Amino acid sequence: MHPVILMILFGLTVEQTTSLCAPMEYIIHVEKRECAYCLAINTTICAGYCMTRDSNGKKLLLQSALSQNVCMYKDLVYQTVQIPGCSSHTVPFYSYPVAVSCKCGKCNTDYSDCVQEAIKANYCTKPQKPSNM
Repeated sequence: MHPVILMILFGLTVEQTTSLCAPMEYIIHVEKRECAYCLAINTTICAGYCMTRDSNGKKLLLQSALSQNVCMYKDLVYQTVQIPGCSSHTVPFYSYPVAVSCKCGKCNTDYSDCVQEAIKANYCTKPQKPSNM
């Protein structure tokens, strides 16, 4: 077979097997009713494309065989910040996950939201303070 044709076939194969699922920067806004401020926290989340295939024989397969791959956490750590301006009877701490690495895998509804919905506004209703993280 001609080397150029082999290179094209190899490129198509690699494209089909690779994914673009990786940690990406994301800002979350955190506030509590009992606190005077909102924090803008820089973190990383897992996002991107995972290779999936839709089966034509859906009625013949088990439900578990129909789940598609999603981009999810492989390794993560939790960090904690203190929300400023909280009243004395309020716990001022907020813990959030930080993606270290990501993977494509089947979505587990026991601990993940597997439905992609419209992006909701991520904003503060109180004065904003940037996190020192």
